[in-house]
Amino acid sequence: MQPPYKVEIQRLPGNEDVPLPVKMSAGASGYDLHAAIVEPIELAPGERKLIPTGFALSMPNGLEAQIRPRSGLAFKHGITTLNTPGTIDADYRGEVKVLLINLGAEPFVVSRGERIAQMVFQTVPVIDLAEVGALDQTVRGAGGFGHTGV
Repeated sequence: MQPPYKVEIQRLPGNEDVPLPVKMSAGASGYDLHAAIVEPIELAPGERKLIPTGFALSMPNGLEAQIRPRSGLAFKHGITTLNTPGTIDADYRGEVKVLLINLGAEPFVVSRGERIAQMVFQTVPVIDLAEVGALDQTVRGAGGFGHTGV
């Protein structure tokens, strides 16, 4: 097991009552994120809104934070994140925000402090892209979307 990465977190002014990201169990991969909104926000079916979380991060190069839906909100209410997973790059220092959409049939109200998404940290490999004139051949070839019949 490798030693932990140091990720600094800054609570933004006016959000002292909003919980910082937290793992809800010892084996959880993701940190739950909470809505840092002033007033409740209603999401009508099909509507999307950008929800602030009240914090910013500083991560070392080689890490990214991915913003993902919470399974309970998705299953019970049809609430998910649009750009899933959303990527927070290591050099971004602004407030982390979550792009929620209501894919359910009923309006959904987001309240201050409510758990709205989860954040999972991932390592980012260093890649050397090398342009070539032709690629090696495989059995699959260029078969893409649905090519296996599923």
